Amino acid sequence: MLLQTHPTQKEPIVTWEALPADFILPDDPVENIQQPPLAAALTDALGATGRIQPQMLIGSNFGLVATVNKKIIVKAPDWFYVPQVQPVAANVVRRSYTPNLEGAPVAVVMEFLSDTEGGELSVRSTLPYGKLYFYEQVLKVPTYVTYDPYEPSLEVRHLQNGQYTLQPADSNGRFWIPELEIFLGIWQGERLCQTINWLRWWDQEGNLLLWSNEQAEQERQRAEQERQRAEQERQRAELLAAKLRELGVDPELL
Repeated sequence: MLLQTHPTQKEPIVTWEALPADFILPDDPVENIQQPPLAAALTDALGATGRIQPQMLIGSNFGLVATVNKKIIVKAPDWFYVPQVQPVAANVVRRSYTPNLEGAPVAVVMEFLSDTEGGELSVRSTLPYGKLYFYEQVLKVPTYVTYDPYEPSLEVRHLQNGQYTLQPADSNGRFWIPELEIFLGIWQGERLCQTINWLRWWDQEGNLLLWSNEQAEQERQRAEQERQRAEQERQRAELLAAKLRELGVDPELL
């Protein structure tokens, strides 16, 4: 399925210019209480499995900037991934990201649909630009993910011949994200005392990428199992020593 933009629209003139130091970035409130933990969980799993490198940029509700027809446009997706960016000075806080000027193009963008119309699927080609139009025609992001946590429903679009095409899920209901070389899907369960439908990653073999708290719990269980095995060995050794003493054999001399 192709989502078509208006056939007579003019091609936007896009340039990549430094954001003025006095530019006031939008500070819109989060529309859905689930959005921050959903985004944090996605990043946490990548970090916990060693998939985040220093040259990458992964952000949430963070401004992506382009100058369209000589006007600065900023969109702040719920989650995004850039494979390589230029480093900033140690005492500088990155306020926003302008692709091609500060590093590579944005590779993956995700928007979590709110309970009110937020323009995530809008192809509006005039100000204010729809998000789908902006990611497709301006930033030209290869993979655009939209997730409705209320349904729940997950859609993944890949850029093909300049337009987004909806991708089919595999037999497990997951979608291959080529830029990260992992699958994305919906998983229901608990994290940090919240039981909701989460977005989660799976590797090429179908193994779930664990969150840091799940890895910590695995390590705790492994340590407990080792402790129990050591205790069992100690008890067996004591039992054997007791039997040897009953036979008149000093186990210390063996």
